[in-house]
Formats: sequence, structure tokens, C-alpha cells
Amino acid sequence: MMARTEISAGGVVFRKVGDRLEVQLIMDRYGKISLAKGKMEPGETVEETALREIEEETGIVGKIVSPVDIIKYKYMNPVHGEVDKEVHYFLVEARGGSLRPQIEEISGVSWYAPAEAWLQQEQEGYDNNDVIVRKALAQLGIHV
Repeated sequence: MMARTEISAGGVVFRKVGDRLEVQLIMDRYGKISLAKGKMEPGETVEETALREIEEETGIVGKIVSPVDIIKYKYMNPVHGEVDKEVHYFLVEARGGSLRPQIEEISGVSWYAPAEAWLQQEQEGYDNNDVIVRKALAQLGIHV
């Protein structure tokens, strides 16, 4: 039997405040640092999914700057068994909206200076997001 494939998309959201750069991280419902993401809906592109999920989870309206990377892993679904999961991440510039966590999904969302964002990710984040945060920061000219 073929494993099911499930596609999600999300982003590393940044904003410029004067000459400062800030990066958005969420705290998920398990108390871990993470990135806004969610499942693709029928008829959506991965880009549309990423922007919709970011807006739903964080209140921020973004614009995609570039793809960052795709993370692939497997997990066991109680109903469907093994699922191949693909998560497409994009670098997203905040263009509007106001920061407000979707409390059904996540427990918090904040802006961080890039070095602080990396520290949070290293200490409190998921290991498989390290590469995403690192690559996104590199695209912003910040090397960690």
C-alpha cells in the first residue's frame, strides 16, 4: 500500500522596522518554538497555503520573497497509518495585518532580532527547522 502524502506550507516571516530586521517565531501548543505552517487545501498552490496559514495563525499578511526549502518526514496517522509529510517553507515579508496568535492552534507569536530568533530556534525549536531558519536568515544576509 502506498503511503499517503500530505503537503503543508509555511514561512519564515520578517519585517523591516527602520534599519532593523525582525523575524517572527511562533510558540506552538506544545510550548516549542516553531514557524507558522499548515495543510494545503484543495485548489491552493503551496504559496497560497503558506500565506493563508501565516495570516490565520499570526494575523500577519505577507508577501512571498523566495522559497527557502522543503522538509520531508514520515509520521504515523492513527487512521491512515504512515504518512509522507512535505512542508514547503518560504521567506515571507510582512506587509500588513496585526500580530495576534490563533489561540486554537498556537500559544504565542513574537518578533525577534535575527540573532535572538536563531538562539530561540536552537534552544527551543524543532531540529528539522534549524536548516529552514538558517537558510532564511542567510537569504536576508544574516549568517548564523
